[in-house]
Amino acid sequence: MGTALRCAVLDDYQRAAAAGADWSVLEGRVETVSFTEHFGTEEELAAALADFEIVVTLRERVAFPASLLARLPRLRLLIASGMRNSVIDYEAARAAGVTVCGTESSSTPPTELTWALLLGLARQLVPESTALREGGPWQGSVGTDLAGRTLGLLGLGKIGGRVARVGLAFGMDVLAWSRHLTPARAEEVGVRLAASKEELLAGADFVSVHLALGARTRGLIGARELALMRPGAYLVNTSRAAIVDQEALLAALREGRIAGAGVDVFDHEPLPADHPMRTAPRLLATPHLGYVSRANYATYYSQAVEDIQAFLAGAPIRVLG
Repeated sequence: MGTALRCAVLDDYQRAAAAGADWSVLEGRVETVSFTEHFGTEEELAAALADFEIVVTLRERVAFPASLLARLPRLRLLIASGMRNSVIDYEAARAAGVTVCGTESSSTPPTELTWALLLGLARQLVPESTALREGGPWQGSVGTDLAGRTLGLLGLGKIGGRVARVGLAFGMDVLAWSRHLTPARAEEVGVRLAASKEELLAGADFVSVHLALGARTRGLIGARELALMRPGAYLVNTSRAAIVDQEALLAALREGRIAGAGVDVFDHEPLPADHPMRTAPRLLATPHLGYVSRANYATYYSQAVEDIQAFLAGAPIRVLG
């Protein structure tokens, strides 16, 4: 078919793309290059991707607005892991003749990470482990029980439903709320339906966020909402940073108005070295690991290869937008 097309794999931090799929099926037709460092600006991205016809991007790590797409005249295929992406301008992509495709994504890894954060907070695992290694006090904290406590879930979709079932298995009283949550869905999962967001926040010992980011959920949890939470309560967010007002959360943590927070998502990613989230008290933070698992990566990259094969055959699959 002539000269091979060039495919860029972005943000391959762990160099996992090569092991996650059999790229050899594209040999002779596509040359693949992995970038292991994040490009922090649109200028850097435009320069790095100028000679590529295909780009594979993970989740929503990299935005593709109209301004960037206009600077990539060679681009023909953009593949994003997952079947929903809020940082790609689909209309601009269509106008530029760029096909956008997705992949499947499992809700199991973010569910598991939610519980890793929640359990880590409840039993103070990081400070206790650090004290043990560094010769600090033996048993410096008293853990928070889960059984008999109330877990409040903002959102009861695929991930929220899975989180709820684990909470029930721990013997927790599980309460859920979202604008469109129905009594039938709450009954299906076996949880109580909160009458309002405010009732949930005031009544929960642990609050976990499992909502999609949109106009109605951006800033859903601000200073007023955090003030409703119990002083001994914890907030966990593995969904999207913008759902929780970041400045309000930092203030609540610094002032001890909530017991702590577990956060996997941030307003800027990767998190700048001087970002206040890196040094906030009462915070258990992870670098957006929610979907980062071997099984999920195998799905992302193997289906990215399938997407490329289908595109080359003139019959794109899993088209988004």
